[in-house]
Amino acid sequence: MHTDVRCVVAIDGPSGTGKSTVSRRLATAIGARYLDTGAMYRAVTWAVLDAGIDPDDSQSVADICAKVTLDSGTDPLAPHISVDGRSLDVEIRIAEVTAAVSVIAAVPDVRVVLVARQREIIAETRRIVVEGRDIASVVAPNADLKVYLTASEAERAQRRSLEIAGGAQASAATIARTRADLARRDALDSSRATDPFRRADDAVVVDTTGVDIDAVVAVLLDLVKRKDAQ
Repeated sequence: MHTDVRCVVAIDGPSGTGKSTVSRRLATAIGARYLDTGAMYRAVTWAVLDAGIDPDDSQSVADICAKVTLDSGTDPLAPHISVDGRSLDVEIRIAEVTAAVSVIAAVPDVRVVLVARQREIIAETRRIVVEGRDIASVVAPNADLKVYLTASEAERAQRRSLEIAGGAQASAATIARTRADLARRDALDSSRATDPFRRADDAVVVDTTGVDIDAVVAVLLDLVKRKDAQ
């Protein structure tokens, strides 16, 4: 593999498809950096909630986003996110942030700020795997490889429930609630006026239903090798 060749891999898809784990492992395998753009939106959401701002107050949300300093680590073995020097790797995953992040991500001014920052990071990095919901369609439309991960609703809910429970088996009721939450977020992200969540026309679709992480990474690794060889 030509690790000295510039390569931008865009990985999109809804929650529960394995984006984060697959992206980190792929980045490590190809000698690349890693950027979780969703963590950036979650960090802004945390800052909004911490400031006592109503997520529906778009102007105040935009003001918060404009003044905070985000630091997104790009080490695939130790990704991190901080706001104004405070590490938020755990805080951005709490239920309150998850419930509000789609509303925050729909604010046009927030998207302008974060997309600009994401593009800066990509431009500064020779090889990078970037994951999110609008990477191939908005953030990096000229990415060398575009991948759209998908999975059945049932499997996505199961995976997300296990993640929330820290690996413990979730109850049927919890899985049902998680499935409803995922559907709600998908609907919100797909219907927002600015940069709606969608699959890029030229993205390679990889269905992860019933497929383990190693197998998914192997498929993507083969795709990267083909790109590097061109």
